[in-house]
Amino acid sequence: MIFLELSLENFGPYLGKNIINLRPENDGETRPIILFGGMNGGGKTTLMDAIRLTLYGNRAQCSTRGNLSYSEFLNQSVHRNTSPTENTRIELTFEHIEEDKPKIFKVVRYWTKEPKDGKDTLGILVYDDYLNEWWPDKALTNAWDEYIETLLPLGISNLFLFDGEQVKELAELETPPPLVVDAIRSLLGLELAERLSVDLDILVSRKRKEIAGAKELATLEKLETKFKELIVERDNATQEQGSCQTQLEDKQKALRLAEEKFISEGGKIAGERNQLDQQQTELKEQANTTRQTMVELAAGVLPLALITPLLNQIQTQAEIETQQQQAKIEKEALQKRSDRLIQYITKLDLKAKQIEQIKTFLDQEYQELEQAASSSEKPWLQADLEVIEQLENLLKYELKAKEEIGAEKINQLKEIEKDIEFLERQLAIAASPEIYEQLQKNVRLAQKELAKAQAAKEMANRRVEESKRELEKTRKEIEQYSQEHIKLRNNQHIITSAAKVQNTLKLFKEKLTLKKLNKLEKEVTQCFCYLLHKTDLVHRIVIDTQSFSLSLYDTEGKAVPKHRLSAGEKQLLAISFLWGLARVSGRHLPVAIDTPLGRLDS
Repeated sequence: MIFLELSLENFGPYLGKNIINLRPENDGETRPIILFGGMNGGGKTTLMDAIRLTLYGNRAQCSTRGNLSYSEFLNQSVHRNTSPTENTRIELTFEHIEEDKPKIFKVVRYWTKEPKDGKDTLGILVYDDYLNEWWPDKALTNAWDEYIETLLPLGISNLFLFDGEQVKELAELETPPPLVVDAIRSLLGLELAERLSVDLDILVSRKRKEIAGAKELATLEKLETKFKELIVERDNATQEQGSCQTQLEDKQKALRLAEEKFISEGGKIAGERNQLDQQQTELKEQANTTRQTMVELAAGVLPLALITPLLNQIQTQAEIETQQQQAKIEKEALQKRSDRLIQYITKLDLKAKQIEQIKTFLDQEYQELEQAASSSEKPWLQADLEVIEQLENLLKYELKAKEEIGAEKINQLKEIEKDIEFLERQLAIAASPEIYEQLQKNVRLAQKELAKAQAAKEMANRRVEESKRELEKTRKEIEQYSQEHIKLRNNQHIITSAAKVQNTLKLFKEKLTLKKLNKLEKEVTQCFCYLLHKTDLVHRIVIDTQSFSLSLYDTEGKAVPKHRLSAGEKQLLAISFLWGLARVSGRHLPVAIDTPLGRLDS
């Protein structure tokens, strides 16, 4: 089993998604040790908790859980800046050999603040090398607790995932902590014999109670009589249940008819009369306000829109007369200027032909102005510039704006009148107060009768269920007492055989303990000497067969007191003990140590 990747999202101090590569290689070279360094509170212990939580869920022994329930622990593990809609997610990817082939798994757990039912959601994905895709394995997800026990049992997980600051207690205490002792027994296979012995004690105790509590035949006869009475009681309760169901259906139908009649005869509208009257009053006020606005529009320039063609004609006539007037003024000014120019030219020493050409040019300009100023139609409008500007502003802006407002008000008034007409039709079909009160009374009475029928049906259901449970209980008691004479013979044989098996288990446990601990002592001694600088300090480590406490001896066979070891050496001794256990177990599992360098030198 090899850890490949750990992903944390909104977990503990890790906000957002954080992916940590745990692959034991770099550039193709083996790098079996991965070290995380960080300040206090930086999230190092959180990584260890995430691994435990991903693998074991509710059973995980996390550092910050304490006495918290699983739901409270999950809620406190969510990063404080995570929004309520975002998930907190942890993923652990690892490789495991199955059928001589490497197989990659991804364990996913996610939840939100205040998780539903106090649980997280588990998903197991398996990587398909052929398709290069992850595929969810629902069967493995449902049986994950059983499957992880075959890979890394929870009982021995503390020997592979442990706190380096606390592990030195293994070397300081006279006896290891109970959790470590249980893990050692499980790892060495000693708990199997103990469990079998305990199970045999329980079995023998149970069989003795069965023999001591054997009933007479009279008890069996009483049970059979009671069984017959319960059958009659169950049949009566079932019949009553059917009758209550029929009454319930009748009451439901009566309520439905009463409600339909209430609606069809105007009861619903009558109940809403005050609201409808208020709506009608508001709509009439809106209609009056709209009409008043239209009257104000009619009092302004809006009626002139009826003679828009005539106004356009007047505007055209005013422009023509203005052009004529301007042409006359220009003609008079040009005549005076031409006379002065001719007088001036005559004084110059010019040829007569040149002077004649100038006069011809001036006469042509004068004739053009004369033609523009003359008209067969006499001016009749005689409007000044201010009037013309007002007329142009009226046609371009004011009339268009007023027409748009008028059209909007007309449409608005039509919609309001439609709403008023609809409300009048509704009010016309509303029931009278007397009829409304009677209809409402009928509906309430039907609801009350339905509630009674539902309560009676519920009581009948409970009686049927109670009679069935009592009947089943009595039937099991009859079967038990009917087979009592058979059990008496078997129980005596089981009690006799159990004593022999327990003696055998006791001998097996003693020999197995000696064999396993002798091997463990050699492995622990070898590991400790490998890590220790002082080659002559410890020659042999002995493990007590009962308490699993450690004793150290030098090359001369003398005991080495533990207080002679430094704090770092004590931690080395504890790590060596765990290292030796891992070797003896024969399991190739990853080891994760929290604060491994706290007491160690370079």
